[in-house]
Amino acid sequence: MTDGKTAYCVVGIENQSEIHYALPVKNGVYDFLQLSHQVSEAANAHRQAVKESKLECPDSLQEKPTDSEFLSGFWKTDRLIPVITLVIYFGSDSWDAPLSLKEMYSDVDDAIPAHAPDYHVNLIAPKEMSDDEINEFHSNLREVMLYIKYSKDKKTLDKIVKENIKFQSIERQAAEVMNIVTGSKLKYPEGKGEVNMCLAIQQMREESEIKGAVEAYKDLEVSLADTIKRIAEKFHLSESESNEAVKQYW
Repeated sequence: MTDGKTAYCVVGIENQSEIHYALPVKNGVYDFLQLSHQVSEAANAHRQAVKESKLECPDSLQEKPTDSEFLSGFWKTDRLIPVITLVIYFGSDSWDAPLSLKEMYSDVDDAIPAHAPDYHVNLIAPKEMSDDEINEFHSNLREVMLYIKYSKDKKTLDKIVKENIKFQSIERQAAEVMNIVTGSKLKYPEGKGEVNMCLAIQQMREESEIKGAVEAYKDLEVSLADTIKRIAEKFHLSESESNEAVKQYW
């Protein structure tokens, strides 16, 4: 968009669930296709303007394009709106892929890359950011990034979730992103309300412990009825709650 004085950038968001080892090429293609589209739009606008001017008054077109401008369709005074692609990596591993074209080039004489085109990827990856940088976000993306960053560090994750009050009321969509991306198998009530991550993690781990206990009793050939009773006592559940929980893993 433009207000006549300022051109506003077109920003694209590229979500990555896996590391992409040719990302500079992939994003470069996207960005240059968008820039090429702008050039085509400018050429079409100029052709239309010339056509309308000739129809209204053949001599009314004061600034006629030069041969070079006419050939390219892009006039000397035309300008492009910058295109920026921001990549958000929803993974807990460190990003070990190239972030520029020059990193992808083969081992050649130093003079060659100096004259070759380059393209740099704008990357947001939890593992590559400090906690202070992540805390700069103003939405639940902040909590999502923190959760992903420490998803493989149980002790640190527990500390962050318990001490950060924001985790007590997370948007359901944010909780679902955490769940899917990290494979956490979080447990929280269905519906449209917000999610308390402390309770969700606690319930997830309790279910994991119940599953392990049920499988152990089953291996020891303990009967279903006795297993239900033991699980009820061990996890302080009612008989109906224990019955429902045990039958999931029996």
